[in-house]
Amino acid sequence: MTTFWLLAAAMLALALAIILLPLFRRHAAPNAAPPQAGLAVLREQLAQADAELAAGSIDAAQHAQTRSEIERRALEEDTRLVPVQAAGRPVWTAVLLGLGVPLLSMGLYGFIGNTNALQPQAEVAGAAGRDVTTEQFEEMVAQMAQRLENPPPGQKPDPQAWEMLARTYAAMQRFPQADRAYAQAIALAPANAQLLADRADVLAMLQGQSAAGEPTRLVEQALKLEPDNLKALALAGSAAFERKEFATATRYWTRARALAPAGSEFATGLDRSLEMARTSAGAGPAAATTPAIASAAAPAEAPQSAAAPAASLSGVVSLSPALASKVAPGDTVFIFARAAQGPRMPLAILKRKASELPIRFVLDDSTAMSPAMQLSRFTQVEVSVRVSRSGNAMPQSGDLVGQSGPLTVGAKDLAITINSVQP
Repeated sequence: MTTFWLLAAAMLALALAIILLPLFRRHAAPNAAPPQAGLAVLREQLAQADAELAAGSIDAAQHAQTRSEIERRALEEDTRLVPVQAAGRPVWTAVLLGLGVPLLSMGLYGFIGNTNALQPQAEVAGAAGRDVTTEQFEEMVAQMAQRLENPPPGQKPDPQAWEMLARTYAAMQRFPQADRAYAQAIALAPANAQLLADRADVLAMLQGQSAAGEPTRLVEQALKLEPDNLKALALAGSAAFERKEFATATRYWTRARALAPAGSEFATGLDRSLEMARTSAGAGPAAATTPAIASAAAPAEAPQSAAAPAASLSGVVSLSPALASKVAPGDTVFIFARAAQGPRMPLAILKRKASELPIRFVLDDSTAMSPAMQLSRFTQVEVSVRVSRSGNAMPQSGDLVGQSGPLTVGAKDLAITINSVQP
């Protein structure tokens, strides 16, 4: 008990020093310019977390925990940014605070505090942190959107915040919302080439994997602002390939290849896309039946040649008898393929009901989620199955799962068993 009061007195003295010393300072700096460096660092950290989520380096729960911590620190930083008018600081104010703060603190503690907690044997509850659920993560995103759409009076619009929201939506595969958020960011920062390229990528996905029309216009605008923007160059090449302008596609992709990090997967994908563009140019327009979109947002391997095996995977998904009691007929079954190495975004996905098990499946480019991420752009993949009680596409604890090992695209007669539980 004595130790507690000694520690409490020491902390109280420190707190009073922090409160009272400024009141005795003779030289105040009213309306001092607020430091912005702290918020800039937090924005960079949040952007990095968004990028890691999009790349699959972290899951939604880890991203939500990171975002929550950054938002807490941002609120603390924001408090420092509020300019304070320096008024007179009479001594009686310091005396009042010096006496009032400790008396009020002890009074409140005596009224609402837990005095039993002063005993050494008292248990500390709630120490363990809670995992952030999918619903909580989606609620946090909704709250972020609400704050941006309805800012408090006097808050200046922030294009970087809109960009973060757009990237989060894109990582969640909510492309209509991502497009609207990018549009807001561009309205606030119309000369940002990266925003223009990012929105073009999202619009291409919304247009059934086509870069024609508005995506192409945005890419051209981005290249006028920043001729060496890697993503804009890659998308410009994809748009040209779609128009069967193979020489133009080759020119754009060659420029992008010169800028791509040496040895990166994106550089390798550009090499193969360039090979296909050159081959198509020599064989005539009929040779190109599928656009090779080389998005910098999702660097991928180029399409396989026509002589390669069909870009599909087929087989049967079954449920282990040991887990049969954990599945309800209305549960949702997701069957999807991902690259064995590289981006973790699904290349193809099917959605079925558990009542249909065992399920025969075929995954191919017609079931792709993104024009930049298709089975035909990869050679080695893995097929995973997940049974979701909630029907949510994002993994949750308690989901039932099954997975193949590495496969070559074109594999048939696969047998995948749902035989484990998501931790």
